[in-house]
Amino acid sequence: MPRIVREAGITWEGNLARGAGTISAASSGAFGALPYSAATRIGVPEGKTSPEELLAAAHGGCFTMSLASELTKAGTPPERLDVRCVVTMDEVEGKGHQIVHSSLEARGVVPGCDDAAFAQAAEAADAGCPFSALIRASATVAVSASLA
Repeated sequence: MPRIVREAGITWEGNLARGAGTISAASSGAFGALPYSAATRIGVPEGKTSPEELLAAAHGGCFTMSLASELTKAGTPPERLDVRCVVTMDEVEGKGHQIVHSSLEARGVVPGCDDAAFAQAAEAADAGCPFSALIRASATVAVSASLA
């Protein structure tokens, strides 16, 4: 498979405390000018996104595709997968704020698949997910999986 390269464009105006910016999908144009700020990053989102929310979306999306692949390889392609990803950032002594954990919760409708096979596919999906590997380099990743 060829190298995959994707690009985002970020604009920031002002200082950290009072400034604000936007994040756009420069490669695809799938989304544009999502607003974000330090105040809404650590407080109430007020309709604005954050790097952590975008990381959760990316991790969850990557894992879901990996899980669909694993289930299909096992001969039980999913009818539906619902995944929730929660990324946690915390203050780490001497390092400031760090991503410390990402939790993936998967539920699926998978004809012909039992709970054990679904859990095994979820473990394999996590092992094969590039975002899980990236996060695991400096934080923890937890996966729970159940059939609907």
